[in-house]
Amino acid sequence: MTPVLHLDEVTFRRDGKQIIDGISLTVGAGEHWALLGPNGAGKSTLLGFCAAVTFPTSGTVHILGEQMGRTDLARLRHGIGHVNPRHRLHTALSVREVVLTGITATIDLPMRWSPSDDESARAAAMIDLVGLNRRADALWPTLSQGERGRALIARALIAAPRLLLLDEPTTGLDVAAREQLLETIDALSATDPEMASILVTHHLEELPTSTTHALLIAQGQTVAVGAAREVLCTETVTAAFDHPIAVGYADGRWSARTRADRLIL
Repeated sequence: MTPVLHLDEVTFRRDGKQIIDGISLTVGAGEHWALLGPNGAGKSTLLGFCAAVTFPTSGTVHILGEQMGRTDLARLRHGIGHVNPRHRLHTALSVREVVLTGITATIDLPMRWSPSDDESARAAAMIDLVGLNRRADALWPTLSQGERGRALIARALIAAPRLLLLDEPTTGLDVAAREQLLETIDALSATDPEMASILVTHHLEELPTSTTHALLIAQGQTVAVGAAREVLCTETVTAAFDHPIAVGYADGRWSARTRADRLIL
């Protein structure tokens, strides 16, 4: 079966600096990946490849069976859902309108465009999926950070993407809002079992229980890649973050703290 995403020995240089240095990744249908690493590791650049918005300096990127550089990127991007908590609106749209922009792949609703009955029904279904029925007409400036995060997931899902990218989706959330958002993400594996996802974060505590695989990077290189339970362990996380970190796992969730034997008293 053709993978949803395949990166083959990709590199990226900017202003003479090596940002990504020979990373390979294959994501299959229904897999849910975590992409972790310290600040400056290259996570955002790597996600740009996955979103078909950044070309590597060398190596190849195949997304949904198409090779970047040999296909219509605008068309390809319609099969990719992208959740960015730094989403900026130019006008105060309602939740329903924000979700509908996922169909047009725009920030604001295009002039003289109106959704079909089927598209309106699809928007309502996505709003219901993320638990925002009562806030469907609420304007963006009045939403909490958690509500915005769930609205952006609905926006990404409305076009029925085969690949969902979540760029630090819990940024700025309190504990309750974070847990609500992670529950929403977990539910997606049941509602769309063939959709693949990649979630970028710095924090193991922010990984949903549906996480199946992980890519751990540092200084633009792969530290470990594979099944999440094998990759996200004390040894590899310590190596990636260059700090003695004890990794725990219980009830489908990870935790991380400084190893007790390395505490300075």
